[in-house]
Amino acid sequence: MSKIAIISDIHANLTALEEVLKDAENNGVSSYACLGDIVGYGPNPAECVTKIQEMKCACVKGNHDEYVTNSYDLTSFNSEARLALEWTRGKLSEGQKEWLGNLPYTRRLGRNMLVHATLKNPEQWDYVRNSFDASIMMGHQKTPICFYGHTHMPVAYEKSGASAQRVDTSLIQLQEGSKYLINVGSVGQSRDGDPKASYIIFDRAARTIEFRRVNYDIHYVADEIGNNNLPRSLANRLIEAS
Repeated sequence: MSKIAIISDIHANLTALEEVLKDAENNGVSSYACLGDIVGYGPNPAECVTKIQEMKCACVKGNHDEYVTNSYDLTSFNSEARLALEWTRGKLSEGQKEWLGNLPYTRRLGRNMLVHATLKNPEQWDYVRNSFDASIMMGHQKTPICFYGHTHMPVAYEKSGASAQRVDTSLIQLQEGSKYLINVGSVGQSRDGDPKASYIIFDRAARTIEFRRVNYDIHYVADEIGNNNLPRSLANRLIEAS
């Protein structure tokens, strides 16, 4: 019972989510956590919300989860973003929108922390893009590890002294006395040049964090985006992964 899969930024991509869950199960995962943005961009928002609800996993709210609630004003969004959000609202039940809106911005996972964007003012949806940003965020981090998403780019930072340093390895051996800030990447819309789905396995017994990439049928999902009359740019972004 030591392995937990942490996923983020599913973005209504059910095909990618199902492949990630299969991969996690095949690697001995016994529990899950979700860092938000279950919906937005992709063709299966209701199905993805249902799947996460059925898993009963620890979950925090992402910005897209907030945007699709009925109370959020979409007038400031560009036309493509507004179209996609309005379409998503129409696909979700009132109960699903209420559930998304009631998710917390932050949540503890044992001794560690979950957040979609940043620990400082998480509701403002700021970005951690580099070691400088990571150092600032880790100043607000009171736990050994904080897992986050939002940028769609898997990356790890370690802080054992005054500043955070990027850790460039797919398997991290956690060290006593260090803090870690872990971006788990995106299940449903990668943006780091690799179109495969991204997530991490946190092995609490072995004290390791493993970044994993999973193939899925990207062109099928891209076609489904088009078949639902969503902006073609959303389909292209899956393929380009940028």
